[in-house]
Amino acid sequence: MLTSTGLLAAYSEDNQRGIIMALTFEHIHLISADADAAAQWYVDKLGAEIVRKSEVRGASQINVNLGGATLLVRSQRAGEAPQSTNTMQHFEDYSSHNEWGVDHFGLVYDGDLRAYAEDLKAKGVTFLVEPYDFLPGAVISYVAAPDNVSIEIVQGQG
Repeated sequence: MLTSTGLLAAYSEDNQRGIIMALTFEHIHLISADADAAAQWYVDKLGAEIVRKSEVRGASQINVNLGGATLLVRSQRAGEAPQSTNTMQHFEDYSSHNEWGVDHFGLVYDGDLRAYAEDLKAKGVTFLVEPYDFLPGAVISYVAAPDNVSIEIVQGQG
């Protein structure tokens, strides 16, 4: 339900008191080996915009607007030892990172995804999964972003 303030009100079916919990999506937080280069990748390849650069708890943090969503791209903090996760693996009729947790995040492209894929390839974007018909009328693909992040791109219905 969209409230008058634009918040998505999530109702819990088992909530007997009728309390409304209003949530909106805030950000995706990415830890990067090179925050500046990663943030610039989203700008150069996907048309994102760098909104702010700051230092938070001793690490560079860059706020990137990507299609209305915020990516927080930050560098390693003192004491952290980030590990790379599994790369995208291909199975019989799907692909995944084959591990628990976040597998990818998804974007919608409002246009011909196959033509857009050619534009992205010309910019040097690596496709983990080429555009294909996932379901009737649903074309999807996966691209590789910095720091082993996978992005699903779905063709919009508009």
